[in-house]
Amino acid sequence: MVDDEPLAADWLVRCLDGLPEVELVGCAADGDEAMEKIAADRPDLVLLDIQMPGRCGLAVARGMQAGPEVVFVTAFAEHAPEAFEIEAVDYLLKPVQLDRLAEAVRRARRRREMREAYERIEAASAKPEPPGAQGGYDEELWIRRRDGYVRVRVDQIRRIEAARDYALIHTATKTYILRATMSELAERLDPAKLLRVHRSAFVRPDAVARVERTGRSAMRLHTEDGAVVEVGVSYVKRVAEALGLI
Repeated sequence: MVDDEPLAADWLVRCLDGLPEVELVGCAADGDEAMEKIAADRPDLVLLDIQMPGRCGLAVARGMQAGPEVVFVTAFAEHAPEAFEIEAVDYLLKPVQLDRLAEAVRRARRRREMREAYERIEAASAKPEPPGAQGGYDEELWIRRRDGYVRVRVDQIRRIEAARDYALIHTATKTYILRATMSELAERLDPAKLLRVHRSAFVRPDAVARVERTGRSAMRLHTEDGAVVEVGVSYVKRVAEALGLI
């Protein structure tokens, strides 16, 4: 946990004490100390303030490379787009509510467990991934499993989110993990079926239940399954056009 404000740090510690599945392995009060402790303690999750002495929280997250999941905890809402650009699990505004912190911890655990499971499957198999559709957009994705592969049709996918070097493929009933970058998927997927709304997210247009305007050039998409997806600033116009808002 990284925060330079003693009162905020004490409150986070008390909140974490209320989550029995969480073990606090270390605290830091600035970005430089955070980098040292993260390297030494190798936590699964870092709760990270943004505006701190020395290196800011965004710089700390970028400098970690692969490793812990990151949840930003800050008093400044304006950094949210940049935080999600670097694939943060969540972005919490102070004062933090225990239920929101618990939700963020659960999301981080799910994402890490899925990535680790996929890495174990890959390590145990030397078989190359089946090829996608040739000469056009893919109609299906083959997802590697421990015992082989499962086929997921593109028209079953509700949304996709980035998780480091992987993609979380969300359908109505399950979430799968695929080793692929967002750029690779952008070439493989029909934007009319899965619209890229952020550097780290795709959403099925007809799965959007509500559009929330958060500023003149910012919006969030609320999907039918309850997910909230940030729209990147550079994607706002094309998302609005695709949804028929302009």
